[in-house]
Amino acid sequence: MIKKNLQQSQQDRFRLKSSPEYSQANFTWVVSLALALVLLLNSFAWGSLEVRPVILVLFILYTLFTLGQGALTYQIRRDLTRHGEIRPATRRWGYAGLLSLLTGNVFLTVASFNLIKKQKSPEYTISVYMLLTQIFVIALSSLNMFKPYVSNGFLPGMGILIAVTVFHLTALLLVAKYAHQHVLPARLKWLALPLLLTAATGNLFAVVLGLSLLSKIRRSANPGATRWADVWIKITSNHTAMLGMFFIIFLFTISVSSLLTFEYSFAVDNNYSAILQSPSLTYPLGTDDFGRCLYSRIVFGARISLIVGFMSTLIPVIIGGILGAISGYYGRHTDNIIMRALDILYAIPGILLAIAIIAAFGANTFNLIIALSVGAIPTYARTMRANVLMVSTYEYVDAARAFGSSHLSIIFKHIVPNSLAPMIVKSTLTIGGAVIATSSLSYLGLGVEPHIPEWGNILKIGSTYLETNSYLAIYPGLAIIALVLSFNFLGDGLRDALDPKLD
Repeated sequence: MIKKNLQQSQQDRFRLKSSPEYSQANFTWVVSLALALVLLLNSFAWGSLEVRPVILVLFILYTLFTLGQGALTYQIRRDLTRHGEIRPATRRWGYAGLLSLLTGNVFLTVASFNLIKKQKSPEYTISVYMLLTQIFVIALSSLNMFKPYVSNGFLPGMGILIAVTVFHLTALLLVAKYAHQHVLPARLKWLALPLLLTAATGNLFAVVLGLSLLSKIRRSANPGATRWADVWIKITSNHTAMLGMFFIIFLFTISVSSLLTFEYSFAVDNNYSAILQSPSLTYPLGTDDFGRCLYSRIVFGARISLIVGFMSTLIPVIIGGILGAISGYYGRHTDNIIMRALDILYAIPGILLAIAIIAAFGANTFNLIIALSVGAIPTYARTMRANVLMVSTYEYVDAARAFGSSHLSIIFKHIVPNSLAPMIVKSTLTIGGAVIATSSLSYLGLGVEPHIPEWGNILKIGSTYLETNSYLAIYPGLAIIALVLSFNFLGDGLRDALDPKLD
């Protein structure tokens, strides 16, 4: 009897551990509870004991949805332990959870989408995040309606975003219909091509979904899953990696959409009649000591942080990758010359080198990118060199030499493509450091120009008002933390997906 109970307990633990819906439901209600507590703490102005009605209503709604998610998590656990699977009646409760989108709770909304669908393909997960990205961009852009005036492109921009959202909803419904199929019908090709066009709004999920659909359609003759298809399956099943990717792409999308839906003057022009105003509908995150809208400044600052972060990572990846590939392939004297020169560069502290370059050539965005790129070249060159040394011993490289291929052809057609996985993971994990370095240099006055809305510049101003107007430092600080965490989560997910030892 004891042995039977022990076996049953082990089976129950295995079912719970192997159920992605249960693990995500557990994660979701804990995060929702934490967010509800944060809203509770901010629903009262503790100094004057005044109630903030909007935040209090949000707290009540978050609490209700959190209690519902907790009850649903219990029901999922009960189904798995009693029936071995989640019952359809329990899955239908996911439709009620979709109402949490009205509160902006992306965690609960994603969990509800995943609960509704029993068989989830990577395309289904990507299409869910694609739709949520568009909805959140529309919601945040619509807050500009409460400002005294909007940009000239606001109405056409919102019209384009709404039309794209309707199309993305249609794409989600079609993808959900074929979620259980490993090979998609060829007619979905006409869905993939418009998806690639809608990426002009900045929603990179549309690019990923379009390319994934085209890839599945082409596999009709060969249903075997490719290596990159397996990678996407692992990434889309990793909830933290997908949430990190969602926040990064969301920031990129709203940065692109802000060209039409946001008025740049609110972020840069002084408005002495609105100095240090508390958060309101007109100024959702308040104003700074020059009356500039903090909300608009953070949105436009995301563009600078993303551009500098990506470019200061892409440049050393390319240069370091080429130097590392040449060094590892040719070896001997070539290897010694290249690597010793990079060792000298590596011996100089990166932040000190960046400060020296900016001090010599001036503080602007271009010089900031160059300053952050130069110091990162040796680390990427070392990574590529190690990969090339390993890949060069493989048989297909010897076969390419036997067929008379040139050295450059062997390097860039056979060796480098098979050495990119560690470089991709490393770049994703270190791009967060580039964002921090960008904000740090701007905070010190050595980054972008002081008048440009950049998160480090915004944080510098806010740090002087920590006691009286703490929101000026809290919001940009949270934005930096969230972006860096997102890159770290995505990097961890890519590392797990690309590691052959975990297959």
